[in-house]
Amino acid sequence: MWNFSNAAGYKAARPFSGQPRWLSAFDLDKLTAGATECFDHIGSDTIQRVNAEFATRRKQFRKAKLRWRVSKGPKKSLGWVPFKAVQLRRNGKSLRFAGKAFRVFEREQLEGAVWKSGCFAQDAVGDWWLCLPVAQEVVVTVAPHEVVGLDLGLREAVATSDGDKLEAGISIGPSSEKSQTPSAVVIIVRLSVCTAPLPGDEKMLYTNSQEESSTNIRP
Repeated sequence: MWNFSNAAGYKAARPFSGQPRWLSAFDLDKLTAGATECFDHIGSDTIQRVNAEFATRRKQFRKAKLRWRVSKGPKKSLGWVPFKAVQLRRNGKSLRFAGKAFRVFEREQLEGAVWKSGCFAQDAVGDWWLCLPVAQEVVVTVAPHEVVGLDLGLREAVATSDGDKLEAGISIGPSSEKSQTPSAVVIIVRLSVCTAPLPGDEKMLYTNSQEESSTNIRP
């Protein structure tokens, strides 16, 4: 079905005569109506999911034609069977799709989960994976302590994560009059400064100091 949608979309985008037309997923669904008679286990929902995925990827990459799916040879495409949420149903300890039952590992992760449109995908080893986007509630957690990130800069001494900036040369020590009890602070250091001389630089520092002292001596 992917290759058919690819050929139909490319022919409509670059016709021999007439105005070009960019086929949408709805247009491809009308062209593939009744195609379920040619397949034994693929329903109309799977065909519509293929057309929707093709239309999305073609719009994303802005191309009239995408790569063909190959079923044989060294460049064989990996297996991919998309489906809608209503096609995959629970059947005891297994999942049922297209008249067949499938058992999955880590079945407890699907307990009480509400999934949406997914797919069966094959990896390079030949194993099949069930990909299900599961809807979960977003839990907003509140930090136990107020934390502010500090970024040490050159023009500004410190820039906080709240957007406040402190100019260089201003003291922020505890001796300041406006200083208060500090809360928990996370310091993010962007540049590291090495104060000690590196191995091999002691001799260079010693010779430079001798030259400076010799120039300051007057006869």
